Amino acid sequence: MTAITSNMQNPFVRALQKSGLLAEDLDYHVVRASMVIMFLFFGYQKWFPYEFERLVPFISNGPLIWWLYPVFGHAGASYFLGASEWTFGTLLLAGFWSTRLGVLGALGSTGTFIATVTIIPFMPDGWDVAAGGFPAMTGNVPFLMKDVVLLAVSFYLLRQDVVRLIRE
Repeated sequence: MTAITSNMQNPFVRALQKSGLLAEDLDYHVVRASMVIMFLFFGYQKWFPYEFERLVPFISNGPLIWWLYPVFGHAGASYFLGASEWTFGTLLLAGFWSTRLGVLGALGSTGTFIATVTIIPFMPDGWDVAAGGFPAMTGNVPFLMKDVVLLAVSFYLLRQDVVRLIRE
């Protein structure tokens, strides 16, 4: 109880409380907004030829997305991914107002990052032999490692939205 009383008297803590930075849902909203921005920017890239070629090693070695090239071709696969990313980003944005749409966005986001994280073990030359191999990342693997965190963020949003949906 003394710690609470002394914290309430601390001007820094009082200023944080007044600013809203200690609001109960702030982390949830910041994480959701970050994911919306991320899907917006990554989805945008997929509509341009420079990205078609950059995706080749990822799609070609992805155990869950390899089928995109035979079905859609290089440009079509990129467009498919861009449309999917914009759809999931839009659903996550709508999740600020609709928990059900937020759940759909979080499900799409989770699926996206399951698909990209599973590429990591199959990426050729992903571990630097000169540095002893695994865990010395090289090539495209370091870029994909961010998706491990984005997968965790997606699970967090999915859990938060399902709990909120149950409480409605």
